[in-house]
Amino acid sequence: MVLDTLSILNFKNIRDERLQLSAGINCFVGDNGAGKTNILDAIHYLALAKSMYTMTDAQSITHGEEFFMLDGSFLSDKAMKELVVCSYARRTGKTLKHNGKEYDKLSEHVGLIPIVMVSPADSSLISDSAEERRRYLNRLISQMDRGYLTALVKYNTALQERNSLLKCNPAEDILLIYDAMLAASADIIYRRRSETIELMRPLVERYYAELSEDRETVGMEYRSELQQAPLDKLLLASRQKDFVNEHTTSGVHRDELLLTIGGHPLRKFGSQGQQKSFLVALKLAEYTLLSRHAEERPILLLDDLFDKLDMRRVAQLLRVVGGEMFGQIFITDCNKHRLQNTLDDAGVEYKLFNINNGTATL
Repeated sequence: MVLDTLSILNFKNIRDERLQLSAGINCFVGDNGAGKTNILDAIHYLALAKSMYTMTDAQSITHGEEFFMLDGSFLSDKAMKELVVCSYARRTGKTLKHNGKEYDKLSEHVGLIPIVMVSPADSSLISDSAEERRRYLNRLISQMDRGYLTALVKYNTALQERNSLLKCNPAEDILLIYDAMLAASADIIYRRRSETIELMRPLVERYYAELSEDRETVGMEYRSELQQAPLDKLLLASRQKDFVNEHTTSGVHRDELLLTIGGHPLRKFGSQGQQKSFLVALKLAEYTLLSRHAEERPILLLDDLFDKLDMRRVAQLLRVVGGEMFGQIFITDCNKHRLQNTLDDAGVEYKLFNINNGTATL
């Protein structure tokens, strides 16, 4: 997938910009706060109909304006043209159009524009709670399997309703109905998560070995209560505990993804550079899975490329993504000469934009 042309209007600090982009590597350089990452976030909006950050749509509107509009012209690897327009107005809300037709549900768009993002914010996958890692898995699998997204929505709805019931001491037959609803969706979620981790594990190990030049070994393990029993049985066993706590204490909403280095928890035993290398390897594995599933090379966004990575690992990363398996790439950095020198040493072609106060120049 290649983004040919990107138009941005009233988006964060970018008032009006139209970019003609390279099908290969596109670089955005400038000071912190200049707007480099905002360009990547605009691309993320067009692919997934939302920001890559935990912020509302209204917060993405340029100060003093009433709306923003993002317009992208994409060309698939099969030479299919995809026109995507995402807009948000304070009064009317968000709309998303594909080839001129508005979606009934934004979720229908997920998967059309495969995309992988690597940013400093990814550190939360290691430092934060298991909820962040589940959220990551949900985003990834939803791009490949719409049935998974449907099951996830049903599960979360039933979970919320069951938790509300537990505060009211409901009858057993009512709880059994919700148990069955949760169990049906949980089975789909558990199986797809298990399958995805099994596919990702060897890819993460391989990419990490390439980035670190085989200096360490890493691993990842999926843990779920459903590995011991189906959810309906688990819910029956935890019935009294649920009443006491007034919420559902068993289910896939408690799943965990363990990340390790040298057999030890990555969070405790990995250096900043090792943790960042693991995250990059994880995202490259994600890229490979999405590419295989869609038979389409995703767009790769590398925000603040040098964050916590030494020059050797950055150079090795650029050599990896410079191969034929990878397609269009977007890179941001605050040091123009450092980025140019690293790209030149890696022997890859690129297009470079200077970003200043939301304005791009070549």
